[in-house]
Amino acid sequence: MGLLGLQHSKGLKLDSLTMKKRFAILILLLAAACSTLAKPEEKLPMTESASLDGWTLIWNDEFDSPAGSPPDSSKWKHDIGGGGWGNKEWEYYTDLPQNASTDGAGNLVIRAEQVQSQDEKRMCWYGECKFTSARILTQDKFTVTYGRVEARIKVPYGQGIWPAFWMLGEDIPSKGWPECGEIDIMENIGREPSAAHGTVHGPGYSGAEGISHTFTLPNGEKFSDDFHVFAMEWEPNEIRWYVDDNLYGTLKKDSFTEKRWVFDHPFFIIMNVAVGGYWPGYPDETSVFPQTMMIDYVRAYQKAQTGQ
Repeated sequence: MGLLGLQHSKGLKLDSLTMKKRFAILILLLAAACSTLAKPEEKLPMTESASLDGWTLIWNDEFDSPAGSPPDSSKWKHDIGGGGWGNKEWEYYTDLPQNASTDGAGNLVIRAEQVQSQDEKRMCWYGECKFTSARILTQDKFTVTYGRVEARIKVPYGQGIWPAFWMLGEDIPSKGWPECGEIDIMENIGREPSAAHGTVHGPGYSGAEGISHTFTLPNGEKFSDDFHVFAMEWEPNEIRWYVDDNLYGTLKKDSFTEKRWVFDHPFFIIMNVAVGGYWPGYPDETSVFPQTMMIDYVRAYQKAQTGQ
């Protein structure tokens, strides 16, 4: 029997005050029921992703350390410096917990902050650094050749903000960039809040000439409003990009008739929040700091039967 059906039970007649109480209780019950539904911000159980059909989990970080913990040093290291990183960026990357640490709720938070007058002064390519942030990577700790690499992320927002989840070939020390290859799983820039880009860079197709695909959220939704799963599936002859399991880009090796395919060797993972640069432009009076990229997890899989 529904709550409203009680008013006729056993011939009782309820006055208007009692009815108002009944409706108030109904509203409370409905609110409680809604609160038990899964929310986008809630951490997904490992079993949901570990059971991906045809894929075997080979590496992951769930960021379940106590609040304020730095990234796990057995899995990640830091890039440090403010030389512009090839893009004339404004941030100085540090290894400080204020720029990359866990929040105690199962997320790693990469935080881009504006330098305050009392802060330690660091020099960037343009003079005293205006911003600090973090760039973490699995170089020398974990690499993968072929597979599925995914992360559940809530990106920051604002003009000049440039979060990224991407990969570089492990042979970059010897071959350099772009010969080592680069696979961008997710890039988002502040002036395009509804767009996520998946791109590859290599010899003859680097920088602005990279081969890119774009996923745009419907109805003016913004990626900074919620968590989304960004994934890349990489096979010997093909790379595919996904947002929330929606396939939006496919690159086939056999399309490289005049370019060299450099995606047949181990790659490592990188996550960072840049401030400024050629592509996103620079912060202006509308930009707000600090800005945070929240990372629920990073997971890598391979197909058990093929090692891909």
